[in-house]
Amino acid sequence: MTTSTKADCGCGCGGASRRPSAFVRPRFFAGQLLTEDDLGLLVEYTTGKTRLHNRTVYGPGVVCGFEVGCDPCGGGTVTVHAGHALDCCGNDIVLSCKEKVDVAALVREQRVSSLGVDCGDGCDDGERRYGLYVRYEETPVDPVAPYATEEPCPSPGCLPSRIREGLRFVVKGDDTGDHRYNPGTRLLASIGPLPKYQPVRARSTRFELYLDAMVTARALGTRPIRFGPADAQRYRTSLDLLRQSGEGVPAPDAAAAMTEQVRALASAIARFDTHDAAGREKILREFGEQLGDIAAARKVLGTVCTRLAGADPAQVWRDEMRRSIGVAVITETNAHVVPDPPGTDAPLEIRLIAQGTPISDALQVEFREDLVRIREWLLGRLERAPGVADCTLRDLVRATPLPQLLPAPGPDSDRRLTSTELAQIEEAAAKLTAALTRFVTDAACASLNPPCTDCTDTDVLLAHLELDDCDVVRVCSATREQVLPGGSAYGEWLPKLYPLRELADRLCCAPVAVYRPPELPTGDPVPRPYVPGLLDEWRRTGDLEEMWKILLRPAPGETPPKELHEQVYTVPSEVTDSLHELSALRAQVRELSDVVETLHAQLDTARDQVGEVRERLPERLGERLEELESTPDEETAEQTETTKPAARRPRSSSSRTQKPKPGDSA
Repeated sequence: MTTSTKADCGCGCGGASRRPSAFVRPRFFAGQLLTEDDLGLLVEYTTGKTRLHNRTVYGPGVVCGFEVGCDPCGGGTVTVHAGHALDCCGNDIVLSCKEKVDVAALVREQRVSSLGVDCGDGCDDGERRYGLYVRYEETPVDPVAPYATEEPCPSPGCLPSRIREGLRFVVKGDDTGDHRYNPGTRLLASIGPLPKYQPVRARSTRFELYLDAMVTARALGTRPIRFGPADAQRYRTSLDLLRQSGEGVPAPDAAAAMTEQVRALASAIARFDTHDAAGREKILREFGEQLGDIAAARKVLGTVCTRLAGADPAQVWRDEMRRSIGVAVITETNAHVVPDPPGTDAPLEIRLIAQGTPISDALQVEFREDLVRIREWLLGRLERAPGVADCTLRDLVRATPLPQLLPAPGPDSDRRLTSTELAQIEEAAAKLTAALTRFVTDAACASLNPPCTDCTDTDVLLAHLELDDCDVVRVCSATREQVLPGGSAYGEWLPKLYPLRELADRLCCAPVAVYRPPELPTGDPVPRPYVPGLLDEWRRTGDLEEMWKILLRPAPGETPPKELHEQVYTVPSEVTDSLHELSALRAQVRELSDVVETLHAQLDTARDQVGEVRERLPERLGERLEELESTPDEETAEQTETTKPAARRPRSSSSRTQKPKPGDSA
């Protein structure tokens, strides 16, 4: 077995590597000269293989026995029964018979070794808790004088001919390390702190709720959306509830419910508005009894939106993302659904409202910022996560184009959402939400493969001891690590193994998640579902969410997953101010670009007009041009002479006007 130096040994097990790179065993043949190296290599090979199996297949802990009990005579001693244990380096620790252990003496020894000086009695400080451990030890024994050899530097004296494997008992503070593998800890190592991941996941969920509606609104153009019985029922139910909602500014809970009813009613009316006059007459003939007077329903919407505008959104919706949607519902309804007759200058906004997913100017700005946050979080985690298995994900996230950031709109902003802007947001959201799902799925699946754990403490816990002065008053062995089938490192993982494997078969090796836009039929009107629960709590379902619950929700008696503590980097305020200024400058550049494009279009129109004039000019003035070309040269010369300016005559002094003297007549 190859050996390594102490510099690269991370185990502390006598300098030998815990995971040797290769095993070498001796090969014997007739006539071979055997030396101590050959025989020593045979011993190293067999012991190394045994220790490797012990620490990786079984793991550290107590195999059997090693019961710890109170001494019948009391005092500061306990009785340890025979047993077998394995330490984290794979060494077998065997106690062949019952043994009495002086805990008070071990406490004093521990005090002396930690303080470096003996201060007297080490257990006179009242009640204390300690852990009783057993430690593997090797002792060279049976010295023998070697025969003389031809070695230039022979070993003087006797050399030990045997290595006796033994043990010793030690006590330490009651803060033992845990060698058990918790798959949730591995998941958090990839995901990072949950307070940073959860907002990113929530933003991705909001995009998933909006994606189909954005794709459909842009693809529909001016095509109508089908108005069916479910829309008529939603119209009637929400209208009745809003009429019964009372007067004045509603309370926060009532405002949230009223906003949901406004969204439902506005969606039904917006679907009605997408039809032309003939289509609206057909809807009224089919659902006239349920719809009633739609103009009156618009007035009810306007009154309710005015009341909701007086409520504080921060109190109505604690979650900022649902708050933005609620404000967008009120703003867009008041702008595009309440007016009667409805306007025709905002087909995108009307078709988004018709599907229950309004996008205001402020929400569009927030969507752009959310895409930046999701992309930055993904790139940061892909650089830190151990063992990323999705090899193309990093390049995909980096290559995703993001729409430009926009400054926050003013209260009276009348900016309209264009099809190009919606396409940019939709394309980036589709790629980044799919990339986030791929990354989280990859991290959850990687947690099913337990790593080889590091071993820095080879002591094996036998029991927790409670001392009162120097007397042992209580022994507890129930929480020590026990070697289980498959290894003690899998102790908390085994109950979760079968459901996790079942989910992994369906999830981990499935095709890569890709957003697929909805397919729209060719005929009109187009059927589209209403997005329910947009303002409620977003509950995620599916195999991935079920795997997350199993990994991160501790079972009774299970240790919770250990969350990592990462260094937080704060962006200086000067940098954030510069970013806002840069966004404002980008908006101005975009406006100037629009002006330049308009001027280009006007210039092209003027050029076309000039071309038409040039084509017509020879037809009207052809005869006149021929007459001018046939005029004699002399006549032209005379005209030239007459057109020359006359020579300037010199002015005489007598011609100058004399200033009249005083007394002269004018």
